[in-house]
Amino acid sequence: MSSKGVLFVDDERLVLDSLSRALRPMRKTLKMYFATSGEEALEIMEQSPVDLIISDMRMPGMDGATLLKEVKKRHPETIRIVLTGQADDEATYRAVCVAHQFLMKPCQPDLLKTVIKRSCMLHALMTHPLLKQAISGIESLPSLPSMYIEIQNKINDPESTVDDIGGIIEKDLSMSAKVLQLVNSAFFGYYKNIESPSKAVHLLGLDIIKSLVLTLKVFSQYENAPLSKEFLTNLWNHSFETAVFARAIMENVANEKEKADNAFTAGLLHDLGKLVLAASMPKKYQQVLEMASARKKNSEKWNLRHLVPLMPR
Repeated sequence: MSSKGVLFVDDERLVLDSLSRALRPMRKTLKMYFATSGEEALEIMEQSPVDLIISDMRMPGMDGATLLKEVKKRHPETIRIVLTGQADDEATYRAVCVAHQFLMKPCQPDLLKTVIKRSCMLHALMTHPLLKQAISGIESLPSLPSMYIEIQNKINDPESTVDDIGGIIEKDLSMSAKVLQLVNSAFFGYYKNIESPSKAVHLLGLDIIKSLVLTLKVFSQYENAPLSKEFLTNLWNHSFETAVFARAIMENVANEKEKADNAFTAGLLHDLGKLVLAASMPKKYQQVLEMASARKKNSEKWNLRHLVPLMPR
């Protein structure tokens, strides 16, 4: 793997010096930069290629959420990670739409090394600039308009329960992906990996879900015109049906609720990549769909031409 640029941002120089010492064994594979402010970080990124930025949340002037929002706009291909503390709730919520991952501060060196290695490997897999920009630049994955309206109505209904909200979210692959990302981030401090969307909603609670929907607008409805409503509906239906069948199979095989829930989530999210491409580059993705459809029709015609002479009279 070629050398990757990693930028650390913290207003305390001692913290940066400590990070430099802790990560010294990785100096052959990482080109590390250090900045004591958001402004300095942006200046470094204008001069040097940075694949990964890790920023403290609480800084004077430009805080971590504001910095990462600016990085997303100027350098969408850069992976963005935020270091946060329990007292940073409000600021951290603002980073929900711009940070790919949350780490609790102080962060153990071994965990930080693992996260950096994993992020750099992921970045290396995405070799095409357009793909890097598409994946790293995503702010939120859109939901079907009907799903989005349903969740909005439930959130605004004072009689709705956490089970009502969870039942809607677990039917939608984009909402499920987001709540699972959040509930498994260091910010919420759950030590066991949560893999069930409905359980994630229960753990986050109604107040946080309402904040995500109404204030932060983490969820949105799909509005890109190039892709047909039929395609999107089929994608969502296929994902949910796959999830239901996967859970039923696991219940029959293992008869363990946790494994069944995990199978459901795997089935629900198995086509998430299609949604990412459809949301980030809808025109190009529509062209791909049209090409695939044309090739399928040509293939069917070829098969018919060659099968007809072989059919019994």
